[in-house]
Amino acid sequence: MTNSRDIILKLKEVRDEKGLSITDIENLLESNGDHLSRSTISRIFADGSEDTSFRYEETIRPIANALLDIETIEETDDMDIRAMKSLLKYKAARIKELESQIEHLQTALDKERIKGFEKFESERNLMHDRITFLTSQIEIKDKRMDEMKQQYNKKDELYTELVQRFLNCHCCDKGK
Repeated sequence: MTNSRDIILKLKEVRDEKGLSITDIENLLESNGDHLSRSTISRIFADGSEDTSFRYEETIRPIANALLDIETIEETDDMDIRAMKSLLKYKAARIKELESQIEHLQTALDKERIKGFEKFESERNLMHDRITFLTSQIEIKDKRMDEMKQQYNKKDELYTELVQRFLNCHCCDKGK
């Protein structure tokens, strides 16, 4: 499999064969609807750049498309260039395929997130309703307990009053 190093070496070779300047390459990129800074193009074609790491999709591929015209395999292309164009076409197609898969997976993930959020919201609402119900039950029980306490206090007062009456009654005076 051809790596970025081989592609950069082939790009340098094509540039030299065609006698292209950095400005010429900028113009070719522009005509393809791509744009790279002049400094990036210069770094790609600098001595030893094949041993440097470049992002394929954002840097190498646009230059390869411009210099090699990978969409058209010409009869004048030698075997290396034909192989390189075929490889670059394959890589571009594979990248599109993987991007499509990523988009599909992202959509599925978004749907799952929405389902999870809806389930969470549903359960949260159920718990909220349950808490509201239990709170109202506690309030009812508290009210009943307060009523019972009042009744108990009232009975206690009546009991105390009856005991006081009994103690103060005339029946108790006869025994003296």
